Amino acid sequence: MSSIKVTVEDLSKTYITKDGKSVEALKDITFHVAKQELLCIVGPNGCGKTTLLRLIAGLETPTKGKILIDKGETKPGKAALIFQEFSLFPWRTVVENIKFGLETQKVSEQESRKIAENYVKLVELDGFEQSYPHELSEGMKQKVAIARALAVNPPVLLLDEPFAFLDAQTRNQMQDELLRIWEQEQKNYDFCVA
Repeated sequence: MSSIKVTVEDLSKTYITKDGKSVEALKDITFHVAKQELLCIVGPNGCGKTTLLRLIAGLETPTKGKILIDKGETKPGKAALIFQEFSLFPWRTVVENIKFGLETQKVSEQESRKIAENYVKLVELDGFEQSYPHELSEGMKQKVAIARALAVNPPVLLLDEPFAFLDAQTRNQMQDELLRIWEQEQKNYDFCVA
């Protein structure tokens, strides 16, 4: 049996609105994800899927419960999250966008450029290294977002409906592309939650 990669125990999250009302986004959620397991979370809009992913990524703090990645408490950097929107910096080129997370980890310029260029090849964006987001198609922008997430070598990759804003044909291509990357790179990454 595979070892456990992600543990979520008795997780709850309550938000307080501006007018002081409590909104319970998640209540008593418990599950485990095995190493190299792909888990899909399905539910209607507003049921807490994005909140759950943000909690696992360490971008928010739970009201109650705990999240463990590799048996350690979750914190920013233990999981990379690819958002519904591309969230690219418009003033940065493809390579500069991919390097962003590496810069926050204080990776040297030479090493971060080498890593970024490797991921440009992995997502098949050769020739677009110096292009800006406005010069890219929607599918290409999402490839940059995927490369940026992978470049920081996260133990867990989280995807929050990353293809929701793409047309049907591009969405199908990107799903195939992500599966290709997962198959090629699963020795290096645990894609646990989608």
